[in-house]
Amino acid sequence: MKWLLVVAIAARLDAQNPPKPAPADTASPVPSSENWVSGWVEIGYRWTTDVAGSFDTYRSIVNLGDGPKLLGTEFTVTDPKHRAFDRIDVRGYSWGDDPYGTLHVRIVKSKLYDFNGDYRDIAYFNFLPSFADPLLSRGYVLNQQSFDTRRRLGSLQLDLLPKNWIVPYVGFDRDSGSGTGVATFVSDGNQYPTETDLHDQTNLYRGGARIELRKVHAILEQGGTTFKDDQKLFQNGGVNFGDATAPVLGHTLTLNNLLAAYGIRGSSIYSKILVSANVLSWMDVHGEFLYSQPESSTNYQQSATGSLYQQSTALFYSTQQFVLSSYAKLPHTTGSAEAEIRPTHKLRILQSWLTDRLHNTADASSIQRLLGTALSQTTAEQLTAGLITNYNQVETIAIWDVIPRLTLRGGYRHVWGDASQEVLPPAGLASADKGKLRRNVVIGGFTYRPWKKFTVTGDAEGAPSDRAYFRTSLYEYQRARAQVRYQVRDGLVLTGDFNLLNNQNPTPGVNGDYLARQQSVSVSWSPASSKHFDFLGAYTRATVRSDILFLIPQTLTPAESIYRENSHIVTALFNINLPHTHKLAPKLTAGGSFFLSSGSRPTDYYQPNAKLSLPTGKNLSWFAEWRYYGFAEPFYPYEDFRTHTVTAGVRISR
Repeated sequence: MKWLLVVAIAARLDAQNPPKPAPADTASPVPSSENWVSGWVEIGYRWTTDVAGSFDTYRSIVNLGDGPKLLGTEFTVTDPKHRAFDRIDVRGYSWGDDPYGTLHVRIVKSKLYDFNGDYRDIAYFNFLPSFADPLLSRGYVLNQQSFDTRRRLGSLQLDLLPKNWIVPYVGFDRDSGSGTGVATFVSDGNQYPTETDLHDQTNLYRGGARIELRKVHAILEQGGTTFKDDQKLFQNGGVNFGDATAPVLGHTLTLNNLLAAYGIRGSSIYSKILVSANVLSWMDVHGEFLYSQPESSTNYQQSATGSLYQQSTALFYSTQQFVLSSYAKLPHTTGSAEAEIRPTHKLRILQSWLTDRLHNTADASSIQRLLGTALSQTTAEQLTAGLITNYNQVETIAIWDVIPRLTLRGGYRHVWGDASQEVLPPAGLASADKGKLRRNVVIGGFTYRPWKKFTVTGDAEGAPSDRAYFRTSLYEYQRARAQVRYQVRDGLVLTGDFNLLNNQNPTPGVNGDYLARQQSVSVSWSPASSKHFDFLGAYTRATVRSDILFLIPQTLTPAESIYRENSHIVTALFNINLPHTHKLAPKLTAGGSFFLSSGSRPTDYYQPNAKLSLPTGKNLSWFAEWRYYGFAEPFYPYEDFRTHTVTAGVRISR
């Protein structure tokens, strides 16, 4: 939100010092030699050795494949005559079936329009056998929450009459995903891993105007969204024994056929207002208001056959048919206000307020039919549910330049809120629940510059809380961060960082204790007097400790979750300009990252790499790159993998 304040101040300064008008264009008798297109493109081919070890883990973490690749491109197209456009800027990276491809296009026509388009294509594969696999002890390698999906995100925005005091704009965003995977069908007494198909799509339509006056900057926006989410679980024939091994009342539970599908449809209209203003020479203010009212409907159908069990009535049945429909409405209001007050040139006071209110009401109706030997039972239910959450925050921070080299920061944040949910008619343990949030936070910090090339910065906050919404929320916590930066000489910089988060929740039944520490040091060396090399190195030491009570889902008995991690992360990168040979100027880049950890899940991950570039002309450069990926988990050796990748190609520039 502070960026709006910066924009408003910048707009005010621009208005006070308007640029001189450009001279009128005149035809030049000399033909222009400027290129109408300039930039570069990097294309190549990647070879991957056979993955030694778990190919599924390799795809979950790296997922790079063989074949031709468009590794990257950046170019600009200009029209010297400024007809339909002045310039087109294009950036694209990692195309050719890589797991993360991006594209950005900007088209500009001075004083008429400014168009920006972004597109991202993400391939998401997740299949780690050690996760969500109750069958692992029985010799089955099956992650029961695994995905092989692709997500595509696009964003378009057109600004009209840019650089005017009022700039209308329209925009469109789409986020869609589809793919397959494995999920669980949950039934009384057992749960069964089955195949799943997934598809979702969200469209955002928006339009509004930016108003930029000398002392006021505002954004008025109206928009709406449409949403759909479809998922299907299915099994066609066969016998699925599920995760439970013990018979229930002498019966072995199985699933033979399943078709379960739900479809969610939703829409929302929202209004947004943002205002930043330089009210007085010593005070700036900012305010934001957002209101939306989403609505959604859900339809679910389920048909299953096998040897199944209903726990509430101790009935065994062979066929189940279940249909459910629901509708929900969720008005959501968010408001905030900020002010920066400068009573003296050495003192700034930042005051902010935030409120977020969400009220959800929903109703659902369902019909279930159970069939079996001498059994035919039909039941219908009607449920009404409500969820209300209110969150509020007030914060005051003072920033005092005590002396030219020392700045102190101090403040106070008060957070409060409440949440409640209810299901009617009451059913089970979660029919009604209420919670409150109360937190008083003390904030402090400093920046000390004993001399020009040495800076020390520290920030800390802590809060004793007596109420929180969730078991893992911040409760009684302390958070701190410190950084030291020392410029030893021109081109040589040393940096040190320290981060700490300590959180305890002594509530009976929770007994949460969480501690995370991270210390790092880095060096950047780029001698100004040397044209032959530069170096970047970093080392990080991190520790995580977590203890908390939880309820075992099958028995609802308490148990303790204990997690420990002690890790070392080393990163180094060299750039070396090798001696020239026959007017060639080769360049070598080498280094890598190394992660080593011990504790509850010890892991070693190595990624060394080297790249040789060989310019063969003003606009042409050849390159070859080698990378190694080595992943090892001593407790789960079946997830280890090792592989090499080699990429060779050419970079063409103009």
